[in-house]
Amino acid sequence: MSGLLRLDGLTAGYGGATALDGVSLTLVPGEAVALLGANGAGKTTLMKAILGLVPAAGRVAFDGTDLAGVPTERRVRLGLGYVPEGRRVFPGMSVRDNLEVASFAAAARRRDRMERVFALFPQLRVKAADTAWRLSGGQQQMLAIGRALMGEPRLLLLDEPSLGLSPKLAAEVFAAVRAIADSGTAVLVAEQSTARALAVAHRVALLRLGTLLHDGPAEALPPDALRAAFLGVPGGVPGGDPLADARPGG
Repeated sequence: MSGLLRLDGLTAGYGGATALDGVSLTLVPGEAVALLGANGAGKTTLMKAILGLVPAAGRVAFDGTDLAGVPTERRVRLGLGYVPEGRRVFPGMSVRDNLEVASFAAAARRRDRMERVFALFPQLRVKAADTAWRLSGGQQQMLAIGRALMGEPRLLLLDEPSLGLSPKLAAEVFAAVRAIADSGTAVLVAEQSTARALAVAHRVALLRLGTLLHDGPAEALPPDALRAAFLGVPGGVPGGDPLADARPGG
């Protein structure tokens, strides 16, 4: 299947240990894909391999272009956006400056992009002149996502966007994730909060120990696949299903 992003047999590791083992995955424009799995499943490694931040074997193609040997900064200019775990905003800079520094566009286009970010995250408009360290954790996450959007990415990679957020702020962030996808940008979101991710995702990709266990529509996610990814068991779980509320409608 063709698509905006295509991974074929992607393999990567650290110090001789394999973190990804032959992962193949495709994303198309306007699609939100939830990348799920337990800690150590390889979610962050997958994103870093797409960006060229870790050595990897296999093929990463973006809009039909093989990215082998393409440096990270060039991949970003081609249309890859990345929001790493932990937000990593520039704390001493204002919200507005955090956004402006992320755009290479001319002034008029930069202003237009900023207006789009403010429309998506109205709280940032109110705080535009404040330094980033004064923002709440949720507002900093909004700023981190907004900063990535300033580069006009065609594919946005989000690593644990709800980490450390209150349920209310996490819900706001994930509503924005779906809005970003609905605007035409492909989104790959790695997340520990399975229920939140599935609520906004069109598709789900399950990783376990670096291997892709399942790739399919979020609304048709097999319960056994979810249990296998998080608990390592293919069948029922003694004492009930601890992941029951993680499935759509659960």
